[in-house]
Parts: sequence; C-alpha cells; structure tokens
Amino acid sequence: MTTTDLTWRKSSYSNQTGGNCVEVAVTPSGDTALRDSKTPEAGHLTLPTTEWTALLQAVKGNSL
Repeated sequence: MTTTDLTWRKSSYSNQTGGNCVEVAVTPSGDTALRDSKTPEAGHLTLPTTEWTALLQAVKGNSL
C-alpha cells in the first residue's frame, strides 16, 4: 500500500495556512494511517482500530 492509494483527510483542528497538521486515512484493511501534512513523502504510521481508538481517547483526556 502506498500513500497515493489512500484518501487522506486533514484534522478538523488544522487551519488553511498549514501549521501543525495531521492527516488520517482508512486503509483497505480498516486500520488508520497517520501522516504529517507538511511532509507527506516522509511516510505514515498505521494503527489498528483498537490502538487508534485508545490514542483518540488519550488525546481527548479520557485515558483508558
């Protein structure tokens, strides 16, 4: 799988001028891929659904 095979979405917290942006995409297997929008060619990190959910909960302050 390459990053061009995925449909990337920017974080809803990103602004139009760039800044610190995270992009996410759902892989064909249902995992979540993450990358830095400023350097998409640097690659991405893929997380299984359970780990993506845990990360979102931790970021939101609802740690497990």
